[in-house]
Amino acid sequence: MSAVSNTERIFSELDRVRIERLAARFPTPDGQPHTVLDGFDEGDFMMPADIPSDVVTVNSRVRVRDQNDQVREITVCYPGEADLAKGFLSVLSPVGGQLLGHRVGATVSWTDASGAASSLHIESLLFQPESSGELAL
Repeated sequence: MSAVSNTERIFSELDRVRIERLAARFPTPDGQPHTVLDGFDEGDFMMPADIPSDVVTVNSRVRVRDQNDQVREITVCYPGEADLAKGFLSVLSPVGGQLLGHRVGATVSWTDASGAASSLHIESLLFQPESSGELAL
C-alpha cells in the first residue's frame, strides 16, 4: 500500500513510543513497515499536553467522509481495542495509521493492495484525549 497526505503531520511523543513498541511486537504479514511508522518520517513530535486540539491522536474519535461522500465515525485505537464493526480501527491498520497525526480538514489518500485508490477527508474531531485531559501516562 502506498500512502499520500496533503498536510504536515503532528504526533504525540507518547503515541510514538507506544506505537513503535507495538509495531515491533506485531509485524505486518508481508514484513513491510506499518503505515504509521512511515508517517513518523513526515511529521513533528510534541509532548501530549502540547498537541493542538484538532490533531488526530490515539483514542481520538473522528468524523470522516470518503470518496463516495459517505460519512462515518472512526476511533483510532490500539490493536487490542480494534473492532471494525464498531468503528474502532487499530493505529497499526493502514487506515488508522494514515489518520494519525493529521488535522481536521486534511484528506488522506492511499492505494490498497488491490491497486484501488481510496481517501478520507477528516471533517471533525469528536474526541481527543489530550484536549479532554484524559492522558494515560
